[in-house]
Amino acid sequence: MEVEEAVRTRRTHKVYAPDPVEREVLDDLLELARWAPNHHMTNPWRFRVLGPEALGRLKDAAEPEDATKLERAPTLVVASVSGAGDPVEAEEDLLATGCAVYIVLLAAHARGLVGYWRTPEILRTPSGRAAVGLPEDERFVALIHLGRGRQEKEAPERVPPGDYVTYLP
Repeated sequence: MEVEEAVRTRRTHKVYAPDPVEREVLDDLLELARWAPNHHMTNPWRFRVLGPEALGRLKDAAEPEDATKLERAPTLVVASVSGAGDPVEAEEDLLATGCAVYIVLLAAHARGLVGYWRTPEILRTPSGRAAVGLPEDERFVALIHLGRGRQEKEAPERVPPGDYVTYLP
């Protein structure tokens, strides 16, 4: 799949087949994430693939409705950014981690998988962070849902570039 096609056809999916993504595929996706641009090669991203025990702890920490949403995808990955003392470096590292997450989503799509970038509140709480081993010096960025899709998704309407691009003289 070409890059432009991947960008234009990737969708957020919330309905998945039950089979988890194979470890080898996850390893490949997470290896690609390290190619995200990051200033001074800090490699600030951290990924935690949730197994059944970690998922159970997270569901126990969540409210019942939120716990149900954690069951949507067969494979969940917590993405975080390691702490940086300097505010400018911390911002750069956060943005680099966002790029790394998007690389995972695009690469999954190119392999016929579907995904969903979530930011549930539970992973901003002490109990949710503890459930997935997220230390205080890391900032939660994304809960990546991955799997095989069970539905087709149409592209939503997008605003034209003229609405958000300005060329300066």
